[in-house]
Amino acid sequence: MSNRVFVAGVGMTKFEKPGRRAGWDYPDMARESGTNALADAGIDYAEIQSVFAGYVYGESTSGQRAAYELGLTGVPVINVNNNCSTGSTALFLAVQAVRGGTVDCALALGFEKMQPGSLPTIFSDRELPIARHMAVQNTLYPNTGAPFAPWLFGAAGREHMDRYGSTPEQFAKIAEKNHRHSASNPNSQFQDIYSLEEILASREIFAPITKLQCSPTSDGSAAAVIVSERFVERHGLAAQAVEVVGQSMVTDMPSTFAENSAITLVGADMSRKATEAVYRQAELAPGDVDVIELHDCLSTNELITYEALGLCPEGEGGKLVDAGDTTYGGRWVVNPSGGLISKGHPLGATGLAQCAELTWQLRGTAGRRQVPGAKVALQHNLGLGGAAVVTAYRPAER
Repeated sequence: MSNRVFVAGVGMTKFEKPGRRAGWDYPDMARESGTNALADAGIDYAEIQSVFAGYVYGESTSGQRAAYELGLTGVPVINVNNNCSTGSTALFLAVQAVRGGTVDCALALGFEKMQPGSLPTIFSDRELPIARHMAVQNTLYPNTGAPFAPWLFGAAGREHMDRYGSTPEQFAKIAEKNHRHSASNPNSQFQDIYSLEEILASREIFAPITKLQCSPTSDGSAAAVIVSERFVERHGLAAQAVEVVGQSMVTDMPSTFAENSAITLVGADMSRKATEAVYRQAELAPGDVDVIELHDCLSTNELITYEALGLCPEGEGGKLVDAGDTTYGGRWVVNPSGGLISKGHPLGATGLAQCAELTWQLRGTAGRRQVPGAKVALQHNLGLGGAAVVTAYRPAER
């Protein structure tokens, strides 16, 4: 890929249960993560030439209000909303702006102030963006009153079980792993370790998914400073910069709806197509990757995504779980941060928190959760309705 692009600085807040920090509003969150990212890059906000501000719940121009906490410089602030892939969409736009030569330095900023409990429907006077997905799903695995996300992703897990023989225990093992990983992450919303038995015994939401296999609603923010090669050289950032060596966004295709599959309805084909493009761009194969942050909104989606990322053949995700291939000591470490299940899922911030985690991993500064010798990182962020964003990273100095 021409015009090399780098992550020069990252920052994030601790992810919190909604409302836990009294008086903590989205401008406060954005100020904290943005200030941390700027400090990490060693630059002032005056050097930012464009801001891409992502959030799902909030009034129009909330992005401006958030960015104003960092400075009032008159630069463009573009508001971004792409469901659960909002943060990585802001990242995608920042990377495009720098790679295209429009700017040398952009800020991708994501934040979310959420309500407790299941994701709400805000607008009742118009069609839901995922109404088509839900209509098809009802013909495959009718809903029994579960919230829409556990229903859609739980049904995908049921289909995987029916087709390939995966088991509830394999999905629960994914949640056990991610909760265990989060115990080493001070920014994680949850840092409790649960046994496999406790996860299986927690309240069923939509079989095979139990409560401890679901990502929570969260408050929080994350940010990344995206810069050109010229900017890296001018500011002497090569020792800490991480290069974006491949990136792709894919939205729903005919196969999403035409295959009568709960798995394709939740984005498996989008993820696969985006991943294949990234491997081509970066000249990488799955075996070259060391550390992965992927979209485990529900445990079933992590297993399905193993296959979409090419970590194993279709239908064999459960074998990776049983072999311990996706945790420390295995072939890859997946979601060392704790993932969405345990780190939390403030929608607008999630993709940028993934970027921050992988930047720290490739710098070797991830503390107790450091993946030894990590040199190649892969990020996957998914939003229903729909978009999948996949990004590959390597250190600037290899």
